[in-house]
Amino acid sequence: MNIKPNLNFVKGISIKDIAQEAGVSPTTVSFVLNGKGKEKRISEQVSKRILKIAGKLKYKPNQLARGLRTGKTKTIGLIVEDIANSFFANVAKVVEDEADKFGYKVLFGSTEDNEEKAKGLLEVLRYRQVDGYIITPTANLDKEIVSLQKPVVLMDRYFPNIADSHYVVVDNFQGAYVAVSHLVEQGYKKIGIITTTSSQIQMQQRLDGFVDALKKHGLPAGKNVIKRLPFDLDRAGFIQEITQYLQTNKDLDALFFATNYLGICGIESIRAIGLHIGTDIGMVSFDDHDIFRLHSPSITCVAQPVEEIGRRLIHLLIAELENSSTTPQQVVLSLELRKRESSMQSVPHENA
Repeated sequence: MNIKPNLNFVKGISIKDIAQEAGVSPTTVSFVLNGKGKEKRISEQVSKRILKIAGKLKYKPNQLARGLRTGKTKTIGLIVEDIANSFFANVAKVVEDEADKFGYKVLFGSTEDNEEKAKGLLEVLRYRQVDGYIITPTANLDKEIVSLQKPVVLMDRYFPNIADSHYVVVDNFQGAYVAVSHLVEQGYKKIGIITTTSSQIQMQQRLDGFVDALKKHGLPAGKNVIKRLPFDLDRAGFIQEITQYLQTNKDLDALFFATNYLGICGIESIRAIGLHIGTDIGMVSFDDHDIFRLHSPSITCVAQPVEEIGRRLIHLLIAELENSSTTPQQVVLSLELRKRESSMQSVPHENA
């Protein structure tokens, strides 16, 4: 965790140190450093001397102390599911860059979809007195989010029971529906989904989109085409479970993976049992990844608009920080189906 408080403070340069070297009062230094020199009729010569000394001593204002004084620390707390995941890492980079344009710094943390870890991160961010939060919530975190006394924008998922929440999400249902419809259009008829046991809204919407697309096209949509895996499995566990599912359901001719990390594990599982993606079995994954683009054959995916998500998150939060709105700002973004070789190659279907 990158943001837990360190209680072993090293004494830094203080306003008193600058005042002593400049031969003025700490109050005068404070006025100058906070841009109030002219307002308080402090001479330009004195102001320049104070700023020069502050620069020489490499003075850095104490953000916690400034927060107590001004009510603003110019920091934002960003909590994601897994900062090592390419989607969250890329969104975090955009958030950091956009926040910097408004003079804000970002504190990061990952929950690993663990409720207790998420609660711990919120406590740390409260301690750091962040001005606002961007949160990828875990299940059952709704009460803690409601209790926060600062602006909050949810990302990737939301709580239907919090009607007035601000969020930026994608159209998960439509993304899954379009992906499965694409497979059907390519001639695949026995399509399975690899998803997680999560009951959170984004995963449920992807599953609903998958099932609705199958039903719309008159294809089997029963329990045998749905494989749910626990989120906390390690990579080897995911590969083993997917491999066993494929070996048990040999009549499947295509798979839809509900996340990119499941899709990556799926590539290894398909290879492990001697099948070839595109010729033996079709494949589409939700959320893009460099591996999908570089793999041979390349993997069709439903891509999220990462840069737009990051920009919308920051702009929405900054707007709330500057002028809190009474109407919830709820943004649902469209997805892009990136058609690649894994779903476009000819597959024999005469026995389907």
